[in-house]
Amino acid sequence: MKSKILALSKNEEFKNLLKGKKISNKYVTIFFGNLSNKDNKKFNISFVAKKKIGNAVKRNKIKRRLRNIFNEVGKKISIKFNYSYLVIAKPTMLNNEYTKIKETLLLSFKKIY
Repeated sequence: MKSKILALSKNEEFKNLLKGKKISNKYVTIFFGNLSNKDNKKFNISFVAKKKIGNAVKRNKIKRRLRNIFNEVGKKISIKFNYSYLVIAKPTMLNNEYTKIKETLLLSFKKIY
């Protein structure tokens, strides 16, 4: 899969996903659900790192890691394009290895399907 990642943009979209289903692990919480007004040809996902995690450098590092992981995960498993995803990072992501985080997220995404 080499599709474009499309971020959620409207406040209503975030609120609708926060009301939907969720899966948590020690690194992230993934909210997912159907959004009626989204394009099913693109991968709708947004990454959030709260200010509590650290300064802007640390938050951007977490978001870069997550984007990279989801690009790789998309190649390994088939992702449902009719779902939209909201990934909220936890502070434990900052101090752990990339491979551990990747394996945990891969298992979480397999649970969704």
